[in-house]
Amino acid sequence: LECFCVESASLPAMIAAAFPRRLLVGGGTVKQLPQLLQSFQLSRPLIITDGFLASSGALSRVQASLMAGKVQHDTFTDTIPEPTCESVDRCVRHMAQGSFDSIVALGGGSPMDTAKAAAVLHTHKGKMQDYKAPFMMDLPTLPIIAIPTTAGTGSEATKFTIVTDEQKDEKMLCIGMAYLPVAALVDYEFSLSKPPRLTADTGIDALCHAMEAYVSRKNNPVADTFALQALTAIGSSLQTAYHDGQNHGARESLMLASTQAGIAFSNSSVTLIHGMSRCIGANFHVPHGLSNAMLAPLVTKFSIPGAIDRYAEVARSLGFCSHDLSNEDAAAAVPRGLADLCSELKVPTLQEFGVKEADFKAVVPQMALDALASGSPNNNPLIPDASQIEAVYHDIWQAGA
Repeated sequence: LECFCVESASLPAMIAAAFPRRLLVGGGTVKQLPQLLQSFQLSRPLIITDGFLASSGALSRVQASLMAGKVQHDTFTDTIPEPTCESVDRCVRHMAQGSFDSIVALGGGSPMDTAKAAAVLHTHKGKMQDYKAPFMMDLPTLPIIAIPTTAGTGSEATKFTIVTDEQKDEKMLCIGMAYLPVAALVDYEFSLSKPPRLTADTGIDALCHAMEAYVSRKNNPVADTFALQALTAIGSSLQTAYHDGQNHGARESLMLASTQAGIAFSNSSVTLIHGMSRCIGANFHVPHGLSNAMLAPLVTKFSIPGAIDRYAEVARSLGFCSHDLSNEDAAAAVPRGLADLCSELKVPTLQEFGVKEADFKAVVPQMALDALASGSPNNNPLIPDASQIEAVYHDIWQAGA
């Protein structure tokens, strides 16, 4: 689904937005999977997931739904955290052994990234390096039905995937309609068993998606609506879900907010936080959501002068300040609020994660260049140069010393 807007005094010349064709939201919606496949005339899915979800009961729920609907299927469970070109190739080789007409991507961001990348390589061949941004991959591929198990990546609703080139230690962003799932089953019950650390990291990832989409230079009224709804829900539910993982209301709110945040940034963009975060992940193997959390307070502090009014709305939506505070004071509350949130959610510093000072400082110049090359910093309210990105990296290290 794409929607377009004509030019007016208050709107951009055109807004082009892309969404999954179907979203089923609510507890127990996984039971609707056979009917959803049938509605797209699909009958031979490959489930792509990881070993943990295969052993924890999540995969069994999906398989039980498919068996109840008499849907023939196969599974691939050999995905890895932070997928690499080699791990995606393993999945593609498995796909070549069957006659699948669709993919069911079950998991957090890593299984979904693997599924999206494998679908493209299975259909169009080549290697993932061929599809690295700024290349746009908009050709049709195997239809993907996404089932998120964490409230964070929003990948079930985005036209992006990220794969690491292990030869270069580079996280490659790949973009295009080929990566957008045709449908998503947003069933919060999959998230009830998630531990506090994962709840925190994925929740802050969703927060960053929504915040960055709203302050991005590519912001637009369509993305704004989803971003502000997501921020409001995250502000009222993340801490509750972290402290009480069995709170169904908080889990449901957070899961929907993650999808809304995914829609928001997929139709706007991420900015400097994600541009710098990918480099931390590639060099030091910090999980994506956690690296965003480590960076968010100080990167936001740097960025605020470029969009004071929008950061003020972020603060109000998250509950970081009262609604009657001036925009300048409200915007200033965002980095403080993020720092307090990270403290409550026990986000470790780079040092506590195990990164060594010499190793970190040795790669800061290259990380700054890689961040700029990703394109995300160019969407930031305040566009940095390489030296400014280096300075922010050093500030983040010093803050954790």
